[in-house]
Amino acid sequence: QVQLVESGGGLVQAGGSLRLSCAASRRTFSTYGWFRRAPGKEREFVAAVTWSGVSTYYTDFVKGRFTISRDNAKNTVYLQMNNLKPEDTAVYYCATEFGSRWPPVEDAFKYWGQGTQVTVSS
Repeated sequence: QVQLVESGGGLVQAGGSLRLSCAASRRTFSTYGWFRRAPGKEREFVAAVTWSGVSTYYTDFVKGRFTISRDNAKNTVYLQMNNLKPEDTAVYYCATEFGSRWPPVEDAFKYWGQGTQVTVSS
């Protein structure tokens, strides 16, 4: 078992930046991912990082704007979000999975945080 707690969400104007954090209850040699759910929409994948931090994967709509990273010494994964747009408004979730498939598939993520709200105003 591993517990995940997200933080760092908030209200920001379009073009601004936020950094989300995901703190794990223990060290895991696992892939981490960020997902989001916008109002009235399905949950969607945003980014993932391998346990080493060497490999990352992004969905097209955040490439060049978001950066996922991890600090294994702190058991924390980050999502740096720059040039935010109103369409980035959503609840952002952190999750982790222990599979070996890369890029990971959403169904493989077994442990989830409670989410943090990001609101981007125009």
